[in-house]
Formats: sequence, structure tokens, C-alpha cells
Amino acid sequence: MSLEDCRRLVTEGDPARAHATHAAPPEAQAVLWPLYALNLELARAPFASAEPMVGEMRLQWWIDTLERAGAGAVPPHHEVAGPVAELIATRGLDVAPLIASAEARKRDAWNEPFADLGEVLAHLDATAGGLLDAAVAGLGGDVADRAQARAVGRAQGAANWLMAAAELAARGREVLPAVEVGGEDAAVALAAAGLAALAEARAMPKLSPAARPALWPAAEAGAVLRMAQAEPGRIAAGTLGLSEFARRWQSLRVVMTGRA
Repeated sequence: MSLEDCRRLVTEGDPARAHATHAAPPEAQAVLWPLYALNLELARAPFASAEPMVGEMRLQWWIDTLERAGAGAVPPHHEVAGPVAELIATRGLDVAPLIASAEARKRDAWNEPFADLGEVLAHLDATAGGLLDAAVAGLGGDVADRAQARAVGRAQGAANWLMAAAELAARGREVLPAVEVGGEDAAVALAAAGLAALAEARAMPKLSPAARPALWPAAEAGAVLRMAQAEPGRIAAGTLGLSEFARRWQSLRVVMTGRA
């Protein structure tokens, strides 16, 4: 039950966030490793069993655990829940975004189809947006920083969603409605919505310096979303994504500019 446990889990299960976090200052890592490990646990819970109820029960355990941590209860002896509860206690972290993320993932357990793009965006706002909101808050971000974090989180969530769409569809997961209102391709519409959120974030003042490492994992979101718009065939083919050189360049850009 330590920060090292969280670091190990994220390094093994979420290499993109791990790579970005290894470059962050130690004080930022102490916040980000537990949150990213929690996100990994929540993302995996719906797929832990072929029985949807089992996935929902796992998510409910996390919801109950986060609620107790927010109320100041003694943390459970768990490699992720313990460090997360300690983080909540020491930072006075708002648990609402984390609970909302767990609640949103219940539909993943039941593989509920999305009726329209609005439902997809609401799901991404609660999951990717909620995680980035909590990360920025944990790093000392203010209300304005958290608003920007949620906008960047929507863009990052859209990019990751589109990159994973082919694999999820092959597993029989309902990831996008076939078309959006007016007959527009839903995947292209999602890319446009993500880019609009990113433009909104970039129009805001830069995050406070201490909070900026939370943005680093979102470095490639804009480039991926632009690729999805220009070459939508890559989405279904499962080839959406940047080269290693392009990923490194985007990471460097975000570190240097403070902008996702």
C-alpha cells in the first residue's frame, strides 16, 4: 500500500500516462500516481467479468470507498485505495469528480449503447474530464484551472476513445452511434467536438505552473483529433495515432508551452 505500488501499476497498465509522469517533479508524482492508478482500476472494473453485475459491484465498491475517504474514514488496506485515501485526506481533494467517473463507467459494464454524440461526450467528461479535473485540483489548481482541465480532458478523452474504437468494436463494445444528427459520421463529429474543447482550453489563461504536469499526458490529443478528421478511415482500421517521433515532439511542446 504505497506510492510505489501505484507507480508500478500505471507503468504496466497505462504507459502513456506513466511516461509523462516519470518526467514530472516528485511532488507532482506523489499526486498523479495514485490518481492514475485509480483511473486504471475504474477503467478495468467493467471488464473484469463477463457478468455485468460483477463489474458494477466492483465500481460500487470504489464509489463507497471514495465516499468514506471523503468523509475522513480510515483508508482500507489496498494498494491503490490506501494511497488515494491518503491523498484525499492530505490534499483535501474533492472526491466528486472521482465518484462521477466511477458512476459513468457502470454503463461500460452493461455495454449500454450511446444514443447520440451528446451521451458520448457526457461519458468522456465524467471519465477523462473528471480525472484531469482531480489531477489539476490535487496539484493546487484553482477553479479556473479546473475548468480548463475539464476542457482538455474532453479532448484527451475523445482522442483516446477514437484510437481505441476499432479494438473495442471488435470486442462487441458499443462505442459510437452510427451517425450523428444530420447524417454526419459520429467519429468525425467526435473529433470536431474534441478540437472545439481544446480550442476553448487554449483560449483560457495558462494553468498555474505547479498544475501543468497534469496536462502532459494529453500532449498528442490535438494531433490525433486532426488526423481523425482528415483521415477518418484510420479510426475503423485501428491505425489512428502518432509516430514515436511525433509523440515525443508533442510532449516537448506541452512541457515548453504549458498548453495541451
